[in-house]
Amino acid sequence: MQPETEKTIRGKTIVLISPQSWGKMFISKHHYAVELAKCGNRVYFLNPPDQTLTERIIIKAIEQHPGLFIIEHKLWFPYIIKFHAIQLFHLLMYAQVKAILRKIATPVEIVWSFDLGNLYPFRFFSATARKIFHPVDEPLTKDAIDAAKGADLIISVTREILQKYALYKVPKHLINHGVSEDFLKQYPVSKFDNDVIHVGFSGNLMRPDIDRNVLLTIIEYHPAIIFECWGSYKEKDGNIGGAADKPTNAFINSLVAAPNVILHGAVFTAELAAGLQQMDAFLICYDIKKDQSKGTNYHKIMEYLATGKVIISNNVTAYADRADLILMPEERDNNNKLPELFSKTIRNIAAYNSNANQHTRKQFASKNRYTRQIEAIAHFL
Repeated sequence: MQPETEKTIRGKTIVLISPQSWGKMFISKHHYAVELAKCGNRVYFLNPPDQTLTERIIIKAIEQHPGLFIIEHKLWFPYIIKFHAIQLFHLLMYAQVKAILRKIATPVEIVWSFDLGNLYPFRFFSATARKIFHPVDEPLTKDAIDAAKGADLIISVTREILQKYALYKVPKHLINHGVSEDFLKQYPVSKFDNDVIHVGFSGNLMRPDIDRNVLLTIIEYHPAIIFECWGSYKEKDGNIGGAADKPTNAFINSLVAAPNVILHGAVFTAELAAGLQQMDAFLICYDIKKDQSKGTNYHKIMEYLATGKVIISNNVTAYADRADLILMPEERDNNNKLPELFSKTIRNIAAYNSNANQHTRKQFASKNRYTRQIEAIAHFL
């Protein structure tokens, strides 16, 4: 549901709470922070606690995004208290939040939280501040459900997630993932060999919910296709999670060794957008049983759609009735049929990438640009 409106959020001081740190790799909360700053707001992007810091609280202005500030902070007490004395933990976190607010030194008018960990309950903030809870992943814990307490508005990218918050009698609205203007621009086309198909994948390659066996199978069965991957594959380069455990290292080593795989690593948004536009197709391959969004929706889909090129994916409920946008198997408990679907699509890629099909995908993405999503949220707020 997205009303047509000129209203937007402007001239506010906003604290945006993110479970992922600021860095090269952007997902929804990073893009919302940038777009809200573009609207003329002062946006404070609150990173998760970082115990490697030498100072308790640091606020940094982001020069390339006027009006956007990153808050880095270090806890002055052991985080493990949360698992043994939750009331004491919240008392200590309340003191931490108050110290952060003193550092901001101006009244916060909107608290916008993507955090499912309930580290910063809404009650820690002024009663006059408007509070938006914005879960984009499945709430799998009590903390994730409790995190909505005190919200004035709950918005999410899937109906499945919104239904989990039915106990809260506040307005709830479905608003799809957005897409940054960077992905809607036209970039010069690289001079690839026209006979070679390039397939793109963007995202954190260290996530354990990637269906690694199926992805490697698809890559191995198509040696003539170049698979280009954007996203962290080294722990030090990541800002959106993932760990370099033994299975992850084995998977990354397999990608590095594959002669038809190019690993670009973590890149900034503009470079990612330019790279995606060079692709002929895109692949999404997650194990729904492990997936943090349970195969309901993915932020990357909108960025892929903006290129107009065909997407082959594991089952995604948000697009179950949109074969014009994404091709996917019906099965949700496994990806056994994904390699076959991928092969079939590649054999007929000219038809799937017809001008009409590309126009449909691009139009859908354009209607979900972040400026429009913020306008919708402003209307509901």
